[in-house]
Amino acid sequence: MARSSISALRKFAGGTVHEKPQITKPAEQCELCSVRVPLQHRHLLETEKRQIVCACDSCAMRFEGVVEGRYKIIPRDARALPDFQMSDAEWETLALPINLAFFFYHSPQRKMVAMYPSPAGATESLLPLTAWETLAARNSALRTLEPDVEALLINRVRQQRAYYIVPIDKCFELVGLIRMSWRGFSGGEEVWRDIERFFSNLREMAKTA
Repeated sequence: MARSSISALRKFAGGTVHEKPQITKPAEQCELCSVRVPLQHRHLLETEKRQIVCACDSCAMRFEGVVEGRYKIIPRDARALPDFQMSDAEWETLALPINLAFFFYHSPQRKMVAMYPSPAGATESLLPLTAWETLAARNSALRTLEPDVEALLINRVRQQRAYYIVPIDKCFELVGLIRMSWRGFSGGEEVWRDIERFFSNLREMAKTA
């Protein structure tokens, strides 16, 4: 029936109708053992390169409790911080070009790192984080951040004041979303809708710390 319909359409149009080829997304694989993994699977972080690695459950379990090494397993839970204390003045001292940023401790460099999403991908702020110790003193949740694989994610877009501790792969998910959706100088309405949708989903999954 499909072939006869296309033939009829060719005659009506007086030309050739090409069927659009179906593009199938390749199945994801564990990057350690190459076994196929489901859509929802565990991630590891290659700490030196800050690279997210897909892993099957068996390979991921090998890195449970690993403190040092090439790979660390990325946790799954996110936590909302409704009582987080940060003034507008403290935020301004960071001099970030966008009101979105994430902060994590990078073990290979032995320092806190601040990054923000941009049309080019994740961009590292080169300013010293002199205010971090003050924030950590006032917000005890920051002292529980797991090095490399957890981050403080801050959203101050359009008058929002939202703070979360999230798995590091959620931060890079946001980076990828912005990179794919950004249009023109200001990003376009689509990217801001995508950002709002991302944080709406994050609010639903986050536990209150």
